Amino acid sequence: MQDDNKSDILESTAKFFIPIIIGAVALLILYLIIDEESVGKLFFLMFAYFVPPLGKESVIPIGVKGGEITIPLINKHLIVAEIDPLVMGITIAFVDIVVALFLVWNYDIAKKIPLIGKFMEKIENIGKSSSDKYGWIKPLRFIGIVLFVMVPFQGSGAVVGSILGRLIGMKPWTIFFGISTGALTGCLLIAYFSDVIFEILETNFLQGLLLIIVLFITIIMLIMYKKSKKNKIINK
Repeated sequence: MQDDNKSDILESTAKFFIPIIIGAVALLILYLIIDEESVGKLFFLMFAYFVPPLGKESVIPIGVKGGEITIPLINKHLIVAEIDPLVMGITIAFVDIVVALFLVWNYDIAKKIPLIGKFMEKIENIGKSSSDKYGWIKPLRFIGIVLFVMVPFQGSGAVVGSILGRLIGMKPWTIFFGISTGALTGCLLIAYFSDVIFEILETNFLQGLLLIIVLFITIIMLIMYKKSKKNKIINK
């Protein structure tokens, strides 16, 4: 009986620290293989990714874009390093993957962490109320989690994806692979698409601006369609 308790404690300890160790090793590897300017910017953006309202849709383009910037008020000019789209996309996706791995093994522990625990409870309550906000994921299950994490909207990362996966009865490792697939696909698409947009802006500003306006209008139309659909359901 004591041996079983010891093995359970060792297993729980390992599950808690392994994701942290993987993250630390990845940071060390990035520090060793990437130039000093780029790695400093990359680490800053990885940290910024955890701070709302920033998400992959804003952090990744900032990482991909380089050049001269001016800091307001002090009017100081800085040359910011460009980060390769592949490196930028994989790095931000890796953040979601490590978080998903931690939650697969330590979901109940995470709920006891200040701030994070309250946020998780809030998402659980929304999900349990069969809100239209997340209702579309349930019939799609694995594909739903992939699409949810892949689409670059605020609150579509590993934490919310893990919570929703559990609420619809998915197995932990299925949730993990769904989040990993969605994170890699979404982050790489954003990284390479951002790179293309910046190249177009540099070579043909008006053409690039027109493309951005079209995308912006498309996003607004999708949001309006979703809201109108939700209102119809409520009115019924």
